[in-house]
Order: sequence, then C-alpha cells, then structure tokens
Amino acid sequence: MIPKFEVWIIIQKPVSEVFAAVYDNKKISSYFVTGHASAPLKQGETVEWEFADFPGPFNVKSKQVVQDKLIMFEWENTTGGWNNVEFHFEALNSAETKVKVYETGWPDTEEGIKSSYGNCMGWSQMICAMKAFLEYGINLRKGAYKASTGD
Repeated sequence: MIPKFEVWIIIQKPVSEVFAAVYDNKKISSYFVTGHASAPLKQGETVEWEFADFPGPFNVKSKQVVQDKLIMFEWENTTGGWNNVEFHFEALNSAETKVKVYETGWPDTEEGIKSSYGNCMGWSQMICAMKAFLEYGINLRKGAYKASTGD
C-alpha cells in the first residue's frame, strides 16, 4: 500500500479568499504556520514554513499555481524524503468554496505509514483552522499545541 490521502471541507467564503488564505504567507501564518511563512507560494519558488509547535523549519517548493483553482507543492517529510501536496479549490457558488487536500510521497514502510497518518491529521486540522479563521476570525491553533520537547 502506498500511503496517500485526501481531506476536504466547505468554507463559506468566495474562492478568491480561500485561495489567498493558502497562497499568501501572511494569511497562512494567521491560522496555520505558527512560526512564520517566509513568502507567498509563487510557482517555481521555495519558501520556508516554520511551526512554533513542531520541529522544523520545512522547505516548501511551489510547483504549480493556478489562481483560485490549484496550489501544488513539495515539502520535506519526516522520513527524509519529499511529499507532494495538492490543494484544489472549487467554487460551489459565489459564497462557498470546497477545498480538497491530497498528499503522497511517504515510503511504503511502517514509519512512512505512521507519518502519513500524522500528516492526514495535520491537514484535517489545517482546513478546519482555515474555516474557523476565514468565517469567524478565530485562530484554532493558538494554545492548542506545545513546542515539541521530544517526549
């Protein structure tokens, strides 16, 4: 079994706002990337994401960006390789957007499968945090996690 997954959510905002919440480094730092995101996810560029509550930073290589439709990137995984992540944005109407997140790239090992479960949980939390932030101005990650101590 090759580890891969899909998570999705519907956000009560126009597709342009939802797309910007992932693409724009200042916006994604408001609800997900708790340390910093160094720059927007411009196609062909590498940016750095740092989380205050998880060892890093992580290099994020933006592969493809289609305005209001798609953001694809690679980022380093915890097993020493690179994973492919895709965000698909679908305008359901002028005020609702469906966001799907896919990730692949872990080795077909016990450690790879365990890491894929962790990232599946992480992306599920990310899209829920994005919904709360965009719809209600709430940062769900604030105080939710403590810095990793190796325990």
